[in-house]
Amino acid sequence: MRVALDTNILVYAEGYGDTQRCERARSLIEALPAENVIIPGQCLGELFRILHGKSRLPRQSAAKRALRWADIFMIADSSDQAFLLALDLARSHPVQIWDALIACVASVSHCRLLLTEDFPGTSTLAAVRIVDPFTDSGFHEAIATAVG
Repeated sequence: MRVALDTNILVYAEGYGDTQRCERARSLIEALPAENVIIPGQCLGELFRILHGKSRLPRQSAAKRALRWADIFMIADSSDQAFLLALDLARSHPVQIWDALIACVASVSHCRLLLTEDFPGTSTLAAVRIVDPFTDSGFHEAIATAVG
């Protein structure tokens, strides 16, 4: 099954955040088959912004870390199709446009699962199952679904 990772997964895997979330993000990424994982390109931009802006890493270090993720997993573009779907989604659901775009990039990339903590209480958007891997049940579901 193809899985999309949101920015927060990458940020925690980089070691920024509370210990439990960082450990869960790393465990999850280690368990996922790399060939089945995509990262929406927008998430690499957000990761760079967080690493450089909030965490104060130098630009070169932040870019190097973001590019390392691009070497590990496939990066999915924010296509015109995904953006138009995201506009419809944001119009009809209480989600931010940039979060909607991530879900729609996952959808047009044929992902069936998006791992993120940004959609509390939401189970499916754009035909993609949304799972928060930082809850106990979400973590176990993410591992079982992604590797099973």
